[in-house]
Amino acid sequence: MPVNALKLKQLAERLRAAHDSGVATEPIRDALPAGDLAAAYAVQKLNTQYWLRKGRRLIGRKIGLTSKAVQKQLGVDQPDYGMLFADMAMCDGEDVPLSKVLQPKVEGEVALVLERDLKKKDIGMTELISAVAYALPAIEIVGSRVANWNIKIQDTIADNASSGLFVLGNEPKKLDGLDLRLCGMVMEKRGDQVSIGAGAACLGNPLNAALWLARTMVEVGAPLKAGDVIMSGALGPMVTVSPGDVIEVRISGLGSVRTAFGA
Repeated sequence: MPVNALKLKQLAERLRAAHDSGVATEPIRDALPAGDLAAAYAVQKLNTQYWLRKGRRLIGRKIGLTSKAVQKQLGVDQPDYGMLFADMAMCDGEDVPLSKVLQPKVEGEVALVLERDLKKKDIGMTELISAVAYALPAIEIVGSRVANWNIKIQDTIADNASSGLFVLGNEPKKLDGLDLRLCGMVMEKRGDQVSIGAGAACLGNPLNAALWLARTMVEVGAPLKAGDVIMSGALGPMVTVSPGDVIEVRISGLGSVRTAFGA
């Protein structure tokens, strides 16, 4: 049975209230029909429209649930997507106040930046590759407005794919001669290795994840555009952060990116 518009609006407001207050809410999935991903995306869209009306600027998308291990944790077999707003972007090395993200965790990822629109149906891999201007190492600072990270796929979708902030490296690399599938990732926290992975962990290749996203965005009528940032998904396990933590991610062929967390 479809969820009525009022219920969707109330769920969107619940997530915004958690965002504004810093107090997490109970899971969203309990108010949605089991397995109804369209309803969860409808909640996400309501909040996207709200934030755009409030003056936030859309600059890309993030892909979540690209790791088989994370999919297994949440009992799903597909990725999801969320919006990237301009005020979510942090500079390499910039300090991040922990108060900016609710229940923060970090992931090492490959970010892709487009130089051409991707508006055609049935986009192919060659078209995607041709549209990518460059790749960057990235740290995604994920967060959840759902208490204790007690999430399933409907919760994370409704909650903008558990988005928070993202940090991009500042040395762009062309895809020429770069095999993203084999790119190894090492994350260190205060100098200690806390997460490792490789491009193959991200749907087999970060480009596979980006292609899924590009096709999906055309299907939902919001195609990717020149200048958009694609956060392609985690290359290794998420890591919880605390005040004073310094996080550095190194990705072979792409270089490194760093962030630090204040009080």
